Amino acid sequence: MSEISLGDAIKLFLRKSRLKTGIQALQIEEVWAQLMGKTIAKYTDKIQIINQTLFIKTHVGSLKQELVYQKDKIIERVNEALGEKVIKEVVIQ
Repeated sequence: MSEISLGDAIKLFLRKSRLKTGIQALQIEEVWAQLMGKTIAKYTDKIQIINQTLFIKTHVGSLKQELVYQKDKIIERVNEALGEKVIKEVVIQ
């Protein structure tokens, strides 16, 4: 039996478990302001990941329109921040 570090064992466990999605959803909430800026984060009511889709909810009409134009950039930034291709689609609500 080979030895691996505790950190590597946790990463391996998360890769194979369903907990990974929940952890990534928490990570996106933590880094959203860094990725998109404080103003956008301030007016974002809810952000969540469901089945490789990032749902962004805001009550500000002009922000919705701006986010629609930035969908590709949002996908790129979020995937980069999470370290892998987690998001394939963005839905603005």
